[in-house]
Amino acid sequence: MNTKQIHIADYNYSLPDCRIAKFPLARRDQSKLLIYRHGDIQEDVFAHITDYLPGGAIMVFNNTKVIQARLHFQKATGAHIEVFLLEPYAPADYERMFEAKGGCEWLCLVGNMKKWKEGVLSCSFSVDGVPVTLTCERLGEHATSQRVRFVWDHPGMTFADIIDTVGELPIPPYLNRKTQESDKTTYQTVYSKIKGSVAAPTAGLHFTNEVLADIDAKGIERAELTLHVGAGTFKPVKSEVIEQHEMHTEFIAVPKQVIDRIIAHQAQVVAVGTTSVRTLESLYYMGVFLHEHPEADPEMLHVSQWQPYEAHHDLPAVEALQALAAYLERKHLTVLHGSTQIIIAPGYDYKIVKAMVTNFHQPQSTLLLLVSAFVHGDWQRIYDYALGHDFRFLSYGDSSLLIP
Repeated sequence: MNTKQIHIADYNYSLPDCRIAKFPLARRDQSKLLIYRHGDIQEDVFAHITDYLPGGAIMVFNNTKVIQARLHFQKATGAHIEVFLLEPYAPADYERMFEAKGGCEWLCLVGNMKKWKEGVLSCSFSVDGVPVTLTCERLGEHATSQRVRFVWDHPGMTFADIIDTVGELPIPPYLNRKTQESDKTTYQTVYSKIKGSVAAPTAGLHFTNEVLADIDAKGIERAELTLHVGAGTFKPVKSEVIEQHEMHTEFIAVPKQVIDRIIAHQAQVVAVGTTSVRTLESLYYMGVFLHEHPEADPEMLHVSQWQPYEAHHDLPAVEALQALAAYLERKHLTVLHGSTQIIIAPGYDYKIVKAMVTNFHQPQSTLLLLVSAFVHGDWQRIYDYALGHDFRFLSYGDSSLLIP
């Protein structure tokens, strides 16, 4: 199959607005679960997912935490300007960024930018009775985003404090509603830890502490990695063939300990969510690169969009991961940092992920392509079943366990 020549119109289906879940269920694990095993389809409630997981497996979760990335400013003219945080620029490291005091720079999307030609925007608020002023200034374009400098006058506040105080949690645009206070809890996984995403890894929204305890009781190992989900996850495929669609870049962090544990499981992983899938499969190609270039610089650990399709890769997954682990050992690093632009579509050969927990995705989306590649093209039957059996779709909807 020539993956680049896939027509996105072939991955369309009718999704009525009434099937898009606008809010989650009151109890996360009472959502419906579609189980697809070797072509057979059945359903249950998510609370029973451990009944269908392969014993002795290792499940990998994305522990990213959604930040309150929407900042609102109003000009003296009354014009409303929204500044949407995309990724840190100075400092460029997420952890250092959220600890920054006094000032920082981000790459942002700007809403109503035609009303903000120049000048400094400001907003004022108070924290424990202490007045604070936050200002922002556009420094110029950077690819498809704007470089913006933020400055605030409270010496003790970090940027994490700033956005927690005045930022708004960004919920998906297809929900067609404003963010509510409840979203601050329901749009985070119960295991979220590392701030940086502007969208939730939504397959994880179904897990409760009780389900996680059941997984542990069954002897299934759990491991965590981090991929900060970017706004590009909602970017529609507008081109007729996917060769012309540019995937967004996302940043990943994987502890060496997790890589070692995956190796111990012979690179056989149950991935929770497409973000975990993208990270795990990217690890393989980083490992292939380091197997061939063991002395490469850390900043070269990037997987480009079409890298998996440009050559035949027959290095066993365990050996690729061992190359990663050896590299971290040589560099005295405990965490692998890298970035990925990988697109997973029909024609892709999965290397590490053997089962997947995922929600039901938008028509003509790259995530639907990822699912189709995983189930060897059988996505239509899965989605027909979900539509015909009252499953709820998209971020706050129901989920599936896919075992091809």
